[in-house]
Amino acid sequence: MSKDELEQISRRTLEEADLPESYLGWIMVMISGSFWRHELQAVPPERRLFLLPHCLKHAEGCPAEYDEFGMNCKECGACSIADFRGLAEDMGYRVLVAEGSPVVMKIIVGGYVDAVIGVACLNVLEKAIDKVLLAGIPCMAVPLLSSDCRNTKVDEPWVDQMIRTPYVPAKQQTRSYVHLMRAASDLFQPEHLDDVVPRVREKQPVGGDPLTAQAVAEMDAVSATEHIAYDFLTRGGKHSRPFITLAAYDAMAGGDCTGHEAAKSLAELPESVRRAAMSIETFHKASLVHDDIEDDDAFRYGQPSLHKTFGTPTAINVGDYLVGLGYRMISDRPGMSASSSEAQLDVLDCLAAAHMRLGEGQGAELLWRDGTELHLTPLDALKIYALKTSPAFEAALFSGIRLGCDKVPDADPKEYRDAIRTFSRNLGVAFQILNDLGDFAGDDHNKMMAGQDLFGGRPTLLWALALESLNPTSKDKLLALASPECELPAAARLNQVRALYDKAGVFETALRLVDKHQQRAEQVADQIEPEALRRLLYYLVDTVLERLEMPAPAVVPLQVTVPLA
Repeated sequence: MSKDELEQISRRTLEEADLPESYLGWIMVMISGSFWRHELQAVPPERRLFLLPHCLKHAEGCPAEYDEFGMNCKECGACSIADFRGLAEDMGYRVLVAEGSPVVMKIIVGGYVDAVIGVACLNVLEKAIDKVLLAGIPCMAVPLLSSDCRNTKVDEPWVDQMIRTPYVPAKQQTRSYVHLMRAASDLFQPEHLDDVVPRVREKQPVGGDPLTAQAVAEMDAVSATEHIAYDFLTRGGKHSRPFITLAAYDAMAGGDCTGHEAAKSLAELPESVRRAAMSIETFHKASLVHDDIEDDDAFRYGQPSLHKTFGTPTAINVGDYLVGLGYRMISDRPGMSASSSEAQLDVLDCLAAAHMRLGEGQGAELLWRDGTELHLTPLDALKIYALKTSPAFEAALFSGIRLGCDKVPDADPKEYRDAIRTFSRNLGVAFQILNDLGDFAGDDHNKMMAGQDLFGGRPTLLWALALESLNPTSKDKLLALASPECELPAAARLNQVRALYDKAGVFETALRLVDKHQQRAEQVADQIEPEALRRLLYYLVDTVLERLEMPAPAVVPLQVTVPLA
């Protein structure tokens, strides 16, 4: 089911039971849990994750400590966390007491668990349903009885019953993208890298402890660049681009990698498809090295960025090496022999065109950022977005589709290329607009401060919309606030800019543009065949274009006494 279908069923259930609208969220969670129950039963307890929220703890005097994975319960008996945790651990579950979904998704993609059961407040579960249904992760949950995030309560017998869901071996019935997500991540394990694109210099281990300048200085000088590049490829990242390529090929080939025989189908993926997926991620990693230099970012994947560790000249050179390695993965005819030479050339052409457009988009942004003229039209901003963001989606999608066309009689690669270009342009622009909005709101998961684009001098649609809508006086004030000579503290500048953005209505306009570009992307998806590829495009729209909630402005009480009439 899609989220819309689930909501329709839930509303019908409420009508038949003569229950009020306020129960809609509860009904959706319960029906979703019932839908996934049989799939979850087929997962042994040791492959299940039990997730609990911090807010079930007894807030006053809780002795628990926290680490990067969540709360370490001291089992003091003041709340039900220890009881639930003990029962789940006795059955073999992995248990996590934490907030938010990023760490959970990382655990799933990492291959540690295959299903999730948990407790959370209702609004979190309502948001999570979409991702669960789309990714195909067996999941059951019990909502908290309140959402005030402090000393909350839960229906304990219901949680107990959920934890005790028995293991009943069965074949997977629903489709899941998790298998392909894991396969994309596995491509960059050191042993797989050396298997597909063997190193030609020394083969010292990569991907272990952080690589230091001293360790590199002790290597053979000719081998150092290759070693740094391969080491960087093994570190961090969501691997979303190689996932898209693998999933697009699988969709053209029948979609078996999302079914119950996924392991067998993944093992049979042609090396040419793996190479294409790896090349796109290699280009992405090269761009990150260069972006970090251009923006002087100090860290990448929790470690010092390459130019901070080895110096800017060496980092530039490593980025250039990665570009060459990416093209080598595709140009190697023996390595690509599982696909036709025509498909190989089409993929190379798509990657080269995408690379050039990305360079144009990044160049336009840098010239604007480093120039003295801060005026920008919305059309200029959208052009930069289309060049900077869309080519990556297009290259990842088209590469998988083009290699998959060899599996489909009478498939016309040209028709797919035009459709995917239109889809990717609208998806990329909408994504970048949401990224602007997210930057202005900050990021709780990554502890990112709000307003980094503003203070970094990057061209954004929000800025362009404000300049277009504000009167001359307000426009001059906005330009002054963005100036490096502005002496106001960062928080004060951000608040004043936000007030001007609110005055210009830029947030509402930006969200309307997101809706427009999303609709255009969905119109392309509606016409795409086969059905498995259409499903993938909808999955990308729904996961890439996740709406963020903009923080509400703080309300300061004025302490004014109003006389009664």
